[in-house]
Amino acid sequence: MENFNDVVAFMAVARERNFTRAAAQLGVSQSALSRTVRALEERMGLPLLMRTTRSVSPTEAGERLVASIGPRLEEIQAELESLRALTDQPAGTVRITTTDYAANTYVWPRLQAPLREYPALKIELVNDYGLSDIVADRYDIGVRLGDQVAKDMIAVRIAPDMTMAIVGAPGYLRTRPPAKTPQDLTLHNCINLRLPTRDSLLSWELSKGRRELQVRVEGQLVFNNVYQMVDAALAGFGLAYVPKDLIEAHVEAGRLGYVLEDWFPTFTGHHVYYPSRRKSSRAVELVVNALKSGYRRRA
Repeated sequence: MENFNDVVAFMAVARERNFTRAAAQLGVSQSALSRTVRALEERMGLPLLMRTTRSVSPTEAGERLVASIGPRLEEIQAELESLRALTDQPAGTVRITTTDYAANTYVWPRLQAPLREYPALKIELVNDYGLSDIVADRYDIGVRLGDQVAKDMIAVRIAPDMTMAIVGAPGYLRTRPPAKTPQDLTLHNCINLRLPTRDSLLSWELSKGRRELQVRVEGQLVFNNVYQMVDAALAGFGLAYVPKDLIEAHVEAGRLGYVLEDWFPTFTGHHVYYPSRRKSSRAVELVVNALKSGYRRRA
């Protein structure tokens, strides 16, 4: 059996597409990492990386090696992590991808207790509306709405269904004609949300009875954060399409008003999910259980 350190080194460079970042990740010098990858290419008799002054990318053979070996290395790492779980204290970093709304509403409040109880537990919480592939992007778990979770994942509900609402400040609403139908939204200054994986802005999904519509709106402002959208609506810059429970207090206080309330859609609530083929570490299991238990207590 050959030493597999050079394979691990190649995988780090192929994923980061950068020798400097990969070297920092592995805790070695850039020159040592370059020599290790060169030795692997010589042993294989194939170029595995295309190198230019500005970029590094896998060759066809390199891509094949990433696709075939990468999942197996992940399984080995997951097994090692599961063995570490035999200790009494959960340890290590759990990487979570979610959205700012879910992070603030469900994830962060429920993780504070286990973080205080287990000092060796580390959390990396990434807010992302791009529906990241948690396997390819090396996340341990994701938190998304139920209908956004891939079918091959293990998913557990952690929140009730979510209703979206359209709101505007009273001062703004007095200056515009009332919106009686979704088509009337074209007469309004609408605050948009952009997703990083899409070229277009997020459509406003509306429903009434059996009717469902996707409305593309326009306005002065585009954000990638729902809290900035709420702030802009409160400041009178237009209509925002945001989770209803995020703005209910503002509506009750008279700072915002509902628009087209009979068209508000409801979506399956947030779920925590992770790959079905991956064995979870003790730290991951602790985080998943904390998120689940928070929903059970509120149900």
